[in-house]
Amino acid sequence: MSVAHEERALILGHAPIPKLIWKFSLPAIAAMVASSLYNIVAGIFIGHLGAYNISGVGLTAPFMNLAAAFGSLVGVGASVVCSIALGEKNYEKARRVLGNLVVLNLIMGIAFSVVGLIFLDPILIFFGASDNTLQPAHDYMRIILYGNVFAHMYLGLNSVLRVIGYPVTAMMLTFISVIINIILAPIFIYGLELGVQGAALATVLSEIACCAILVAIFLKRNKTVYIEKDKLSPTPALIRHMFAIGAPNFFTNAAACFIVVLQNFNLLKYGNDLYIGAFSIINRVAIFFFMIILGFSQGMQPIVAYNYGAKQYDRIWKAFKMTLICALCATTLGTVVCEVFPTEITSIFVEGQSILDRELIDVTTQAFRIVMSTFWIIATQVVGSNFFASMNQPGKSLFLSLTRQVIFIIPLLLVLPPILGVNGVWFTIPISDAAAATLAIVLLLREWNKQKSLHVIQ
Repeated sequence: MSVAHEERALILGHAPIPKLIWKFSLPAIAAMVASSLYNIVAGIFIGHLGAYNISGVGLTAPFMNLAAAFGSLVGVGASVVCSIALGEKNYEKARRVLGNLVVLNLIMGIAFSVVGLIFLDPILIFFGASDNTLQPAHDYMRIILYGNVFAHMYLGLNSVLRVIGYPVTAMMLTFISVIINIILAPIFIYGLELGVQGAALATVLSEIACCAILVAIFLKRNKTVYIEKDKLSPTPALIRHMFAIGAPNFFTNAAACFIVVLQNFNLLKYGNDLYIGAFSIINRVAIFFFMIILGFSQGMQPIVAYNYGAKQYDRIWKAFKMTLICALCATTLGTVVCEVFPTEITSIFVEGQSILDRELIDVTTQAFRIVMSTFWIIATQVVGSNFFASMNQPGKSLFLSLTRQVIFIIPLLLVLPPILGVNGVWFTIPISDAAAATLAIVLLLREWNKQKSLHVIQ
């Protein structure tokens, strides 16, 4: 391993924090924004196929959340543990983390696909599919499941590539994935008349291409962390550590799966299939802004984890404060845009030529104003959860992750819809966002005061 490649990791311990935040956050943000932009473009393609098609694909969100849950259990845990190992200058351990990530992604990715394909229709019906939406949901998800293992491997390897000092390369790979998607999607959807299957096929092929590039990168022994044959055997203690760190992200995504199912149930009970389509459109737009704060959080993680391993606690808090300020700016922008221009945003997804389309626009416009009203404050909860995970405090991170998704939103979904009808479903989101953010502020202040009393920070 050359000195230059080792320096890519060591820079996390001595470079100015603002420079590091932008160095690691901007590529992550650019990559995630590009990915979420494709998510929006794909929604536009699918939305123009008809209201029931976008509602059907929207029904697959719980499936996608569950797949992401297993992927993040390994990927997020591996990236943080790898960063800590680099901070300790334990490069052999970092390479073993990578080896375990590869094996676990293969096992979990294949297992998830097999189970999902066997029980696909019953699962989609459980998620809320009706006679109008089952077929497009089935057609879309079947293709996605065939490529699930490549998605797991691509996201996991890309996370490790970013934290070992190659954030720009990781960003470029995401750009490649998005470009392939954007080129192939209209060809498959309209040119080959594959409909929603074409959108899914474009996604899978882009993931396969980027996965192959990443494997080739990590097979080369020209950096601090690379794939070694003798590091591929599972290491129970290391896997437990990775799972402990990745557990908050896992439960966040798994809880999101359950919550979306519960929300879909209530949207169908108190509304109809179009309300699920509205929820899908709102989610696509919210994810665009959410990805920005997630990009800042991901940029923060290797900095905090490395300096935690190096016991440089002042640098940890400087990184957190700057990340939180930037993330709050992004979520505030998202709130303002969605509150001021909900109809214009919805009209991008829906042509409005049919009665169903016009009804979908009306439903979505009203829902936008409710759902996004407290979106600006969720940055506190998201950044706080990732901060605790990076400091090797998975319990606090898990608790913060579950507050919004489970502790607050489930009781609200049981209480508000019977009283307020379909609006009660929409109101559960802003109320839970505000409550979870408030709790995050309390825990973060307690941690700050605790470390200050121990004199680990000045």
